[in-house]
Amino acid sequence: MDFYYKPASPPCRSVLLAANQLGIELNKKVVSLQAGEHLKPEYLKLNPQHTVPTVVDNGFAIWESRAILIYLVQKYGKDDSLYPKHPQQQAVVNQRLFFDLGSLSKSFGDYYIPLIFAKKPADPEKYKAVETAVEFLNTFLEGNDYVAGDHLTVADLSILASISTLDAVGFELSKYANVTRWYESCKKLPGWQENWEGCLILKSLIK
Repeated sequence: MDFYYKPASPPCRSVLLAANQLGIELNKKVVSLQAGEHLKPEYLKLNPQHTVPTVVDNGFAIWESRAILIYLVQKYGKDDSLYPKHPQQQAVVNQRLFFDLGSLSKSFGDYYIPLIFAKKPADPEKYKAVETAVEFLNTFLEGNDYVAGDHLTVADLSILASISTLDAVGFELSKYANVTRWYESCKKLPGWQENWEGCLILKSLIK
């Protein structure tokens, strides 16, 4: 399976985490956005939105990390534990995935990306949005071992990529007890080290 990605990208790292959980061997292809490789005709044919990550599985191309996570689990998972078939359990997993997309990951991008790549001044209001998102996650984890209940799901993998990125850029996670507990547990997952190595690339950019 071809995997087009950037090692530092949180969405890309969530797919790497999922592949580790599922035992999928990826043919990793780093895409240089700076060199415009994502705009080449052959890449646009695979993914007209020219984003990463993108996977190509026996000729089938799919992008958007959360869609990829669901696809991989539904096709290659030995059971439905990572993405439950039960409608209510699945709905909670979906909610957490959409929360990551629309709140947690978005707030990170809104605040940190201008700081890191455009050297713009910090926006306190946008930082508050990051804090609010992490506080919501802390609430979700109250009484739960994982973000969508009592066992690991793709929602944990997506959110782990986001939270570890916040950790790498210096966001103070220790104020959120439930998030900290969950985060320390997730560091034991297969693929954690590769995920963290990607985080350190972003950390080096800040330095």
